[in-house]
Amino acid sequence: MRILVANLGSTSFKYQVLDSDKGFEVTHRGAYERIGQATGTYANHGEVIDVILKELPQPPDAIGFKAVHGGPISGAVKVDRKVLDTMEQFADVAPAHNPCYIAAMKSFHEKLPRVPQVACFETAFHSTIPVARQTYAIPTEWTEKLGIRRYGFHGASHRYIATRMAEIEPTAKKIVNCHLGGSSSMCAIKDGKSVATTMGLTPQTGLPQNNRVGDFDIFALLKLLKTGYSAEEVLTKLGKQSGLLGVSGVSNDMRDIEKAAADGNAKAKLAIDVYVDSVRHYLGAYTVALGGLDAITFTAGIGENGAELREAICADLDFLGVKLDRTKNKVRGKEAKISSDESKVAIWVVPANEELIVAKQTEAVISGN
Repeated sequence: MRILVANLGSTSFKYQVLDSDKGFEVTHRGAYERIGQATGTYANHGEVIDVILKELPQPPDAIGFKAVHGGPISGAVKVDRKVLDTMEQFADVAPAHNPCYIAAMKSFHEKLPRVPQVACFETAFHSTIPVARQTYAIPTEWTEKLGIRRYGFHGASHRYIATRMAEIEPTAKKIVNCHLGGSSSMCAIKDGKSVATTMGLTPQTGLPQNNRVGDFDIFALLKLLKTGYSAEEVLTKLGKQSGLLGVSGVSNDMRDIEKAAADGNAKAKLAIDVYVDSVRHYLGAYTVALGGLDAITFTAGIGENGAELREAICADLDFLGVKLDRTKNKVRGKEAKISSDESKVAIWVVPANEELIVAKQTEAVISGN
């Protein structure tokens, strides 16, 4: 079965075609950026889909989506009207993802009406989190009637790490995975299952993102509104002009921020410090949630390539048995164990393979397994 895996952002479209009959070998791949922007080539995701289908020698047998928010719909499910309607209902809390996925699903159906589509929701891996950690301290009716609770995201990434660590470090039962990139989250994994994660109802909360605020006191909104900002302006600031970009004033790209910090930019240095401190905060909290710590894993763009960030995160954690090997830590972009021989906690860099997870889930749904 040839499975096209679609990974979309509001202005991006990445895809891979994996053949399940060949051990999920990747046969084609591509990436398109700046969709819908003045500097881009394509006006919308539908135009990109046209290009992709022309690139492929034959249509896929199935399409799998690394979908973000399905609210009460979780796991991997065939895309139908109910799925699309539910994603639409939760588009307001996933505005950068749900609308473009809905549009792409409809576009693929128009162009390939007989090809089944599967939505693999990122929230599914976190369904094993204890209810007490899913629940906000809010009126019960908000939780029960409106579905306002912690869902968690980056599920395909965290699931892959859980699966891969069982192969390369099988004695590690208590793992904190650090998915650090333009969009960042952490996950406490116990016996292969998620027991805590940093993102909540939306991908907004938790760690600072490239341009999203992360954790934030909701009652600060009152002060902002009283100063003359509209609610829309506040949400735009928090969702598009905050995070690493907001603190540094330099860029939303960690590479640019690190360069600026090295050149003496104090705000850039502060942005890095805020980011590192947040990761360390959750690392401590999740060590408690797990009842100990066997391994720390780093994945995604910053996690896989940011040697200096990894060193800062793991600094002075001898009391947890965490000792990084600075020489091993020079690795970038490939799988490697970077803890010292004396470390009681294994530290790994493990590149994410979210497409493999989505392809396997899609194949399972289509084949009825």
